[in-house]
Amino acid sequence: MSPALASQAGADPAGLGLALLGPSIAMIVTAPLAGRACAAWGARSVVVGALAGACLVLPLVGLAGSPLMLGAALAGLGGLMGTVDVAMNVAAVAVVRETGRPLMPFFHAGFSGGGLLGSLGAGLAAALDVPPAQHFCFVTGAGLLALLAAGRSLPGERPEPQHRAEGGYLQVVRSGRLWLLAAVALCAAVAEGTCAEWSALFLVKERSVTESVAATAYSVFAVTMAVTRLVGERVESRYGPHRVLAGSGLVAASGLGAAAAVPAGPVAYGGFALAGAGLAFCFPTAMALAGDAGRRADGGGGERELGFVTTVAYAGMLGGPPMVGGMASLTSLTVSIGLVGLLALLITPVALAVRGRGAGPVRASGKELARAGTREE
Repeated sequence: MSPALASQAGADPAGLGLALLGPSIAMIVTAPLAGRACAAWGARSVVVGALAGACLVLPLVGLAGSPLMLGAALAGLGGLMGTVDVAMNVAAVAVVRETGRPLMPFFHAGFSGGGLLGSLGAGLAAALDVPPAQHFCFVTGAGLLALLAAGRSLPGERPEPQHRAEGGYLQVVRSGRLWLLAAVALCAAVAEGTCAEWSALFLVKERSVTESVAATAYSVFAVTMAVTRLVGERVESRYGPHRVLAGSGLVAASGLGAAAAVPAGPVAYGGFALAGAGLAFCFPTAMALAGDAGRRADGGGGERELGFVTTVAYAGMLGGPPMVGGMASLTSLTVSIGLVGLLALLITPVALAVRGRGAGPVRASGKELARAGTREE
């Protein structure tokens, strides 16, 4: 959160914390709804509509003059961006199916790169004393232009009525395979949120690193994650998604464990970089497997499954950092980081359990079922 924006809204730490709670809750609420919207209208329409809405809401965040207004604007932005997140993953799964290439880590590298670009833009705006409203208006203009240029090329057309998802949401939440994938996404989200929110403070308090140097810890983590995702297609093509997930849990746990166990600043930096490399594959690979779990015979499907797994992951993003802070208050940040490393280690057996369950049967759409009935007659 920008200090200038917090000052403009007159938000103290408590008020700011409540304001930041809004978008997290909104993302959890909208994720399953986004999956259903994609099943009904197609991922392209949902991405274009929600992203355009998010671009238009963003300036309202920069104009917020009170903690209440800031929280409301952030909640609206979070809900829309949560919808975009699910819809983009649905569209990405459509590309993976069409090309037959494991491209999900590559697509998520774009997310990592966008986060870095946004942080650099915010730093430049702060250095130039650009007010938040002007900065966000510029980002809105750039986002709308990019959407106008790329919107028609997005995959995920509106499905034909006979190809739309059938069955209720209960059918999705009863799937043991999806719960395992959701557990992978949850562990990865908690670990990623820990690195994002606590790595700098951990280096300052526990490893006696200066604040200016510690501030770069998350950049090291994020850059490593982005670079690793860029080579994700080659790695997953060679080893398969389940082995990649299992190995990723080991790598992430090793990095966080080293950061917690060895009392040396350079080792902690290397540990967070290793954690970034390990966590790079977890979320995109879990998303790809969730989409595959809901695939129909006509090649579509998986929208609701992606929405469900994303919802659980968002819960991890919401609850993970406060949980780490609570544990640190009772013990220390070193213990908290170590426990998160053990949580990341759980990804390995869970990924192997997902593999043991197999991909499951491909569901037939209404059209295929109708054809089957005709043939039987």
